[in-house]
Amino acid sequence: MNVDVINKEAQKVGSIELPDDVFAAEVNQGILWEQVKSQRASRRRGTHSTKTRANVSGGGIKPFKQKGTGQARQGSIRAPNHVGGGNVFGPHPRDYSYRLPRSARRAALRSALSLRAKENSVMVLDTFKIDKPKTKAVIEFLGKIKVDSALLVDVENHGLKMSTRNLPSSKFVEVEGLNVYDILDYDKLVLTREAVPVVIELAKNKRGPKAD
Repeated sequence: MNVDVINKEAQKVGSIELPDDVFAAEVNQGILWEQVKSQRASRRRGTHSTKTRANVSGGGIKPFKQKGTGQARQGSIRAPNHVGGGNVFGPHPRDYSYRLPRSARRAALRSALSLRAKENSVMVLDTFKIDKPKTKAVIEFLGKIKVDSALLVDVENHGLKMSTRNLPSSKFVEVEGLNVYDILDYDKLVLTREAVPVVIELAKNKRGPKAD
């Protein structure tokens, strides 16, 4: 597929051919769901914790004698059946992260890129070099392409990264960190011409996309 290349002024300065096996592949909704679920799981902190009867203070003495009270025998007031007692089967710190096989991650990336391409939401930018970080420059560019939410992808562009950092509805990622969740989370995918070959390599070759 052929896509126009624009400059920072949103003017066409050329065109680029994007491979159909990456940007016009079949969109697999199932693999997209699995990859997004994997990324969201990997971002969970997993610091939740509850106290069992072994962790609750007190209750070191038997509350009443074993026999003769007419009540059920009890060994501690910190047992789960008592108010203020420990928790049974409560959550404890754990790691939720997991990764799909590399071939599945690449397939998910191709599906996400193809979905955005079918929606005409993929743009190729000639270059976006910013010597001194300036958020206004990014805001002006987004206004010229008439979008509020965009994922900007480039190769080691510190100026653009710092200029985009304060925007609540847009984000910059270096091309090596391109991932399915971010592609689907923003309305437009803006790739620089320099980033395009790396994106194609991530989607096709041995280097799989990052999990998060």
